[in-house]
Amino acid sequence: MSFRGTQINPDRFHPSQIKFYVILLPVLTVMVLPLIYILNHAFKPYDELFAFPPRFFVQRPTLNNFQLLFNMVSNSGVPFSRYLFNSIVVTVLVLIFSILISTAAAYAFEMLDFKLKNLLYKFNMISLSFVAIAFAIPRYIIITGLGISDSMFAHIIPFLAAPVGIFLIRQYMKSVPKELVDAAKIDGASDYQVFWRIVVPLVKPAMATMGILSFQAVWTYSESSELYVDKESLRTLPYFINTITAATGNVVAAQGIQAAASLIMFLPMLILFVVLQSRVINTMSHSGIK
Repeated sequence: MSFRGTQINPDRFHPSQIKFYVILLPVLTVMVLPLIYILNHAFKPYDELFAFPPRFFVQRPTLNNFQLLFNMVSNSGVPFSRYLFNSIVVTVLVLIFSILISTAAAYAFEMLDFKLKNLLYKFNMISLSFVAIAFAIPRYIIITGLGISDSMFAHIIPFLAAPVGIFLIRQYMKSVPKELVDAAKIDGASDYQVFWRIVVPLVKPAMATMGILSFQAVWTYSESSELYVDKESLRTLPYFINTITAATGNVVAAQGIQAAASLIMFLPMLILFVVLQSRVINTMSHSGIK
């Protein structure tokens, strides 16, 4: 297809696309530079970490920062693998249940009729206007009241309710033809069957987007380890990274160790987004978010 001589989505390079590359390549360069810096920073030796003026690219790559990281945690009471294991378990459980709860809630708000439906959804939308710190005290009261402090549930429960996820999935769910749902119910399908066999397969892009948002939130969250958990063996990797400087007692050594640990934290988010980015774009195009 063409528009005024411009080839849109051509099978091969076309000269008419040059003007787009002229605009997009500088933007892409600016967006990629932080990723390149994080990768280079983790492999810098001490003299390059504190060089002035700062060096963007590493000149003498070394694995010493990673060796110091693993040596430090091996000499501590809790191994690095324990922090990593806790983070993986918490993240996986949060992803599964938060996506399931958000999708089920979105289905109820969009496809079902019940009392107080509009009022409850308004409460969901109002909650989007509050910053996270506003919920700190109520969250602490709820967690201690439930008796789940100093347990893995203290990491998981706060993330199960996701108003943003409910909003995104419901907006995407509006594109599901109501006639398809009505036809399934006429054929005798229950709400449970309609939800799992018809709606869920059609809203997988929105669920993938919700997964990325949940992963980013919980994977980098350290406050639960600081506020609700006293046992070191139940704390997560973000907490450990935030306490590296205090644990080493050496600001210089801590910079290299923290750079290596930050790269380990960053890579899973980058990989997940690269794998699911096409579904994210599809969700945004159907959710009214530009």
